[in-house]
Amino acid sequence: MSSFGDINRVNTNIQSLDSQLSLNRINRSMADNQMRMSTGLRINRAEDDAAGYSIATKLNARVAGLDQALSNVGDAKSVLDIAESSFDTVMDQLIEMKALSTQAANDTLGDTERAFIGKQISELASDINEVANQTVFQDYNLLNGSTNTNGTSNNTGSLSLTFQVGERAEDIITTDLEAVNVARLFSASGEGTAAAAGNLGATVGDGGGVAAGAAITVSMASTAGGGGALTFDEDATSADYRNFLSSVDTAIERMADRVNDVGVTQSSLTLREVTLSQSISANSSAASRIMDTDFAKEQSESIRLQILQQTATSALAQANSGPQSVLGFLR
Repeated sequence: MSSFGDINRVNTNIQSLDSQLSLNRINRSMADNQMRMSTGLRINRAEDDAAGYSIATKLNARVAGLDQALSNVGDAKSVLDIAESSFDTVMDQLIEMKALSTQAANDTLGDTERAFIGKQISELASDINEVANQTVFQDYNLLNGSTNTNGTSNNTGSLSLTFQVGERAEDIITTDLEAVNVARLFSASGEGTAAAAGNLGATVGDGGGVAAGAAITVSMASTAGGGGALTFDEDATSADYRNFLSSVDTAIERMADRVNDVGVTQSSLTLREVTLSQSISANSSAASRIMDTDFAKEQSESIRLQILQQTATSALAQANSGPQSVLGFLR
């Protein structure tokens, strides 16, 4: 800043230098102001606000993770919706089996009519296996118990799925989809193995194979997850069908358990969906308060800087003409 007597010096125009410094500072402020208004961001580079830039970057990273997690939840619900749809179809088949078995347990039917019913129930069982085999998402067989999460044979009769429902590693929901084929639903132990095959007519059990001459049997595939089949002898009596009713009730109960498990997981996913949406909104709002421009404030600042720029330019012109007053000493 110029001091008393500086105007009398010609070689160094202190007033002009001060005016240039002020004008340059105003021009830089105007450039920053125009940058903020053109980008909509208060912080365009780290030097604008190093701490704010770091905090906002972390918030934006979290929002990106939450956005993807929300998408993951939608995909997970789609998988479970597919499984639930198949569960409903299988349950309808079992209910039809229940009605037919109740009809065949009545002594008003003859052996021929009862044999027809047995064939119809066998076809319903085959349909259940078809539903299980055709319930596929991506490359996963969801309901026939033949694959695990990496698509290889697991011999457990279930598919374990882990859903990433958050932006942290521990934010997961795990569910097991139990197989719904005949082997799993009608074997006495529910394991669907060859050892669990048995007579569902006069004797219900898992005693190591199909009894000789059994009227109604459930047979298993050679490996876990196989479809299995229901076999009805033409000589099956009403008493055999009455015993078979308990096996149908067990199958329906097992299906109800599977539907319940899917419903619980769907409920958890819906709750997580709401939580994620709220978290995305809150974190986005926090990042916006740090990063985004207040246009009303910036517009007011722009007008102020324009006025200062004009006055500083005028002051510089006056400062540049100031040394000419020294010529008055020479006249």
